[in-house]
Amino acid sequence: MTYKQKLISGLLGATFGLGLFTPATLAEEAKKDNWTLIHAGTLLADARKKPTTEQTILIKNDKIVDIKAGYLATAEGVTDPKIIDLKNQFVMAGMIDSHTHITGELSPRGRLDAVTMTESDYVLEGAVYARRVLNAGFTTIRNVGGPREAVFALRDGIQKGLTLGPRIVAGGLTISPTGGHGDHNGYRPDVFGDPDSGICDGADACRHAVRDQIKYGADMIKYVATGGVLSKIATGTGQQFTDVEQAAIVESAHAMGRKVAAHAHGKGGIEAALRAGVDSIEHGTYLDKDTIKLFKKTGAYLVPTVLAGVTVAEIAENKPGFFIPAVADKAKRVGPRMLDMLKRAYEGGVKIAFGTDSGVSKHGINGRELELMVEAGMPEQAVLVAATVNAAALADRADQIGTLEKGKSADIIAAAGNPLENISTLRTPSFVMVQGRIAVE
Repeated sequence: MTYKQKLISGLLGATFGLGLFTPATLAEEAKKDNWTLIHAGTLLADARKKPTTEQTILIKNDKIVDIKAGYLATAEGVTDPKIIDLKNQFVMAGMIDSHTHITGELSPRGRLDAVTMTESDYVLEGAVYARRVLNAGFTTIRNVGGPREAVFALRDGIQKGLTLGPRIVAGGLTISPTGGHGDHNGYRPDVFGDPDSGICDGADACRHAVRDQIKYGADMIKYVATGGVLSKIATGTGQQFTDVEQAAIVESAHAMGRKVAAHAHGKGGIEAALRAGVDSIEHGTYLDKDTIKLFKKTGAYLVPTVLAGVTVAEIAENKPGFFIPAVADKAKRVGPRMLDMLKRAYEGGVKIAFGTDSGVSKHGINGRELELMVEAGMPEQAVLVAATVNAAALADRADQIGTLEKGKSADIIAAAGNPLENISTLRTPSFVMVQGRIAVE
């Protein structure tokens, strides 16, 4: 054996732990199916229905093949299965967070990070945060705005199996008017140079901004219908894009098969976005009875992000100087309204999809939103529907995730207690599987 052959043999041995592989052997290994049988003591296959007991979930590679009564050791066609014993656990579909910003986290360094961090830095941080979110039981997230190249790279790397994390439905750059909530505000004029491709004014420019995000890989579109709490400029939380601009954004996205999320706090801006035909309202702070009627008429979802409101209010009250004055003032006014907003929306019959605004709150504590939703008056089962079935529909992935059934992705979590009785048990999942890969066991 030549030196080069010995070197290759050693590298392959170190990589696979099995010595030298021939191309034929590698091909045979790739063809092998991996079978997993999960013995579920209590199984909530669909959050809209009652749980069942003593079930076996049959998984082939990354898909659910079947669910059968009893604890099976094998089944027809199954070879060398891995048996996972969750007989004393509550098993359900992986949860879905409909509103995250996975490449960053709220910090006093935020303004400095904006001018020192690169896309590569954001990818690396995002990979760490993504694993925390996955370990918390969230097997899919919608990332509604962030550094576009970094988010798309992280999404694609996870999907290729290069790193372990939740499935990401990515929105690219946030669409914002000049000086609006999604723009870079509060910096010297020459710091950022030309605005990014998400900044637009006028209907035609907004159509182009939407199409540009889709061109480079956006799965959905997010725009700012109103001002926001964390934008570093005292513009309030009222409507920012005009009705005509909002209609152009939604029409352009829908024409290219993408759903649209609208960041909206103020009543006027929420209602303008609903009239424009958005698929979801993110936050919804100042909604009222008339707004609720419009929600029900259009069928749009509310993604309440109560945790974000609680987080910014707590910081503004307890950490003087963390926020600049323009932000602290908005945090104190907006944050405390979120619980009551969700209570009124739920009682009014608005469709709700789970979402935290993770990145404002710390990544990995996403489950606190579950507790806040119960505190707002939602029954535990309704909360679980919002975090699975509804969020899957909003993400346009209901054929893949949201319930456990034949043909769907093996996105499965378990908890030691019964979340239908105590939602807090989901704060620390005892088992997490995403696309057939085990993250927590």
